[in-house]
Amino acid sequence: MKIVIVGYFTEYSRNRITPQFPKDWTIDIVTPENAAASLYDADVVIPEHVEVDSVFLDKAPNLKLVQTGAGYDNVDIEECTRRGIWAANAAGVNAVAVAEHVLAFILAWFKNIPYLDGFMKNKEEESRLFYTGSELEGKTIGILGVGAIGKNVARYCNALNMRVIGHNRRPIETEEKIEMVTRDTLYRESDILAVHVPLNDQTRHMIDASVFKAMKDTAVLINTSRGPIVHERELIEALENKTIAGACLDVFDKEPLSLDSPLRDLKNVLLTPHTAGMPDGLKFHKARYRFFLDNIMAVIEGKAPASALNKPVNNK
Repeated sequence: MKIVIVGYFTEYSRNRITPQFPKDWTIDIVTPENAAASLYDADVVIPEHVEVDSVFLDKAPNLKLVQTGAGYDNVDIEECTRRGIWAANAAGVNAVAVAEHVLAFILAWFKNIPYLDGFMKNKEEESRLFYTGSELEGKTIGILGVGAIGKNVARYCNALNMRVIGHNRRPIETEEKIEMVTRDTLYRESDILAVHVPLNDQTRHMIDASVFKAMKDTAVLINTSRGPIVHERELIEALENKTIAGACLDVFDKEPLSLDSPLRDLKNVLLTPHTAGMPDGLKFHKARYRFFLDNIMAVIEGKAPASALNKPVNNK
């Protein structure tokens, strides 16, 4: 069994990922630029930062499974189905990790942790200390997309006595205290707007200038979902013009975020490098790889993988 993992990983991450699979399996961890040489005899591919389209799949004639993390916007599901290849994501596996990252963003923003840390480490006089902050109790968080992650965010914010409002494309069932509202109401009333929808044709650039104008000028946007859901250029303009107060971003239009991106220079932005779903080491999350292994074993045994995104007629 050969597993090809495509993405940008440190040596530290590679050393933690490989032991998650059986010792007699071949595990190739390659960058997108160097993936082609490993694909010709791959049984399974776990893709990051690469488009799994017909050109990619042509290079992998023995492929049986394309296994992604939570997002799968980079995979041509129809093409996989046509070729008899299973496609599956890992829905919900990193829900707690991402929700905790959202909470960390909220606390860091409203308690000014990055600023205060820098102030102390720069050894500045306390007479020069100036910042504005706020208690979270009574603040309104709007959750766009109330799935597994959104429900966990709601649970944490309920515990902080925040008002939680949400909008979801489909009706939901949850034990959390969430007031379901229209999207217009969500944008208008949120002090914090947290984005938790998948990227598709309907959601691409759905958070744009019109949304920023509808939001409070004191509001902060949090995106840990997919970068292109937010119109990045219009977000930068909104931040520069103080149309909204700020943004906390874990995902970007193009990743890795370019070194010359204006986002890196804005003081009203908190940035992390797409690590919200990987809490126990850079590019590593044990539960994620345990899920991957279980799915691979299911396919080997002729079963459907969990969280299957298709049902290939002539699966390999």
